[in-house]
Amino acid sequence: MVFVINMGGSNSKSKSFASRYAITIKQGVTASRGVVATNHPLASASGIEMLAKGGNAFDAAAASLFTLTVVEPMMVSLFGDGFFVIRNADTGRIETVDNYAVAPKAASEDMYTPVKERKPGQDLFETVGRENTIGHLSVATPGALKAGEYIVEQYGLLSLHEVMTPAIRIARDGYRAGPYLAHCVKEFKTDLKLFPDTAKVYLPMGKPIKHGDRVVMPEYAETLRKIAKKGSEVLYSGELGKMVVEDMENNGGILTMEDLADYKLVMRNPVRGTYRDHYEIYSMAPVSSGGTHIIQMLNILEGFDVTSLGFGTVEYVHLFTEVLKIAFADRQRYMGDPTRVTVPLAMLTSKEYARDRAMQISGVAGSYSPGEPAFYTGRSENTTHVSVIDAEGNIVAATQTLFTGSKVITPGTGMMLNNCMALFDPRPGKANSVAGGKRMLSSMAPTIILRDSEPFMCIGTPGGTRIFAVVCQAIVNVIDFGMTIQQAVEAPRVWTMGIQGTDGEKLHIEPALRDRVLEGLRSKGHEVVVMPRIAGGMNGVLVDRSTGLMHGGACWRADGAPMGVSGGDVHPKALKPLPLV
Repeated sequence: MVFVINMGGSNSKSKSFASRYAITIKQGVTASRGVVATNHPLASASGIEMLAKGGNAFDAAAASLFTLTVVEPMMVSLFGDGFFVIRNADTGRIETVDNYAVAPKAASEDMYTPVKERKPGQDLFETVGRENTIGHLSVATPGALKAGEYIVEQYGLLSLHEVMTPAIRIARDGYRAGPYLAHCVKEFKTDLKLFPDTAKVYLPMGKPIKHGDRVVMPEYAETLRKIAKKGSEVLYSGELGKMVVEDMENNGGILTMEDLADYKLVMRNPVRGTYRDHYEIYSMAPVSSGGTHIIQMLNILEGFDVTSLGFGTVEYVHLFTEVLKIAFADRQRYMGDPTRVTVPLAMLTSKEYARDRAMQISGVAGSYSPGEPAFYTGRSENTTHVSVIDAEGNIVAATQTLFTGSKVITPGTGMMLNNCMALFDPRPGKANSVAGGKRMLSSMAPTIILRDSEPFMCIGTPGGTRIFAVVCQAIVNVIDFGMTIQQAVEAPRVWTMGIQGTDGEKLHIEPALRDRVLEGLRSKGHEVVVMPRIAGGMNGVLVDRSTGLMHGGACWRADGAPMGVSGGDVHPKALKPLPLV
């Protein structure tokens, strides 16, 4: 059913997209045996190396992520966390792995002092002295290494040592710093200076590394080598963990060996929804809010003829903005660790609930309260994403992070530690308040889409609380506006939370949208702010059912590079003996 709601303007087709947005800054890739899309070319190359060695999508994804800890140290770490959404071609099942961070057992809801007089646009979770953001007290118990090992051992065809070899090689031999890494180091140089082992890598001679400088990480290469040989227990119960905990004890941290030893991966059922009859959406369930709200938003959008509104028009941007406000109203009220709070998942993903919410949207900017569960029974950009599909139909969508990083490298390890405690609400009594042993709320949304039950797309992005909004936009770009995967990830984005006193109070829009669109949105009551970019480098892989070819895309907002492998084994005809002449 399509709602006929007056959006305050005339509908226009998406024809203008072809002329204005079809030319992308980067180029996608097409291949027949497998595609790996990551936010760094060396990471994508590591994944392709695994496919070329006879590995599958799981080996490729893990190899890419291990390499990203070397070349994207501001985004991901062995001491980080995240989520995997995977499709096993042997069973056809879609599963998830929750390797998100957990608060140390000694953590408490009053361990930080929230900023009392927060200025408009200031981080909602900012604390006095930034203790939840910088330094040892900001570090949570990590799950990234354990998850990478699990994916390889349970689903891969290669050994952990084989999968980690590219990362070890690059850390040992060095790599040239890209413009994104150099920018991040320059931006955070004051914080990096606080920690000697961090400064010696990224601030040699006291100055930030520049684009093109060679980064060599011998201590980290040795850490990776030990893990490749002994497995993840070298961190969770062995010598590497003891080095981290000793440094914690010497610097006011609360993470213990007991915290590390007790960490467990959680195998959750994916959150599932449908869109426009043919598409099945699978994404990460709580403790990540991302997948739930993508499905919630798509359910609402399904009630509108989005295609006829046209990409980039006042009417479409207004509609999407209002839908996003509804999602954030529910997120603020209901989302948290499902073992500690009741998350009304059935309500939030219900078609009935979406229809009622859709009827609240008018032709002017509005504000929205959370929904009522009883009536329905049915932030950070320092994150990275990996998308992989192979020819057998194995799929991996993995979003991993260290949040913005504590800026602490444990002496002797070369390993950057997370600052995921900053993802908790430092105010007591909230759904996402700090508690010992609790998982903090996430917005990550690694997503797999099937079309008529067959592999169609996997996608994801970094971007903190902006993640599910921009992933949802990319999905709509492909399904409703007919974009290629490269066009979909590069297309201009919008974002808002619609929550007063936050950095998402206003409507953020990337500058590629026309000035007349901005003027039209302001006339509808939106307070519009033009931002250079919204969220981070999205990447994805799409399967063309008509040809069987895979198409990979990675956008201009990071160092992303999709890579593919085609060709294959020798043809049997070539193995026949040549005739005597």
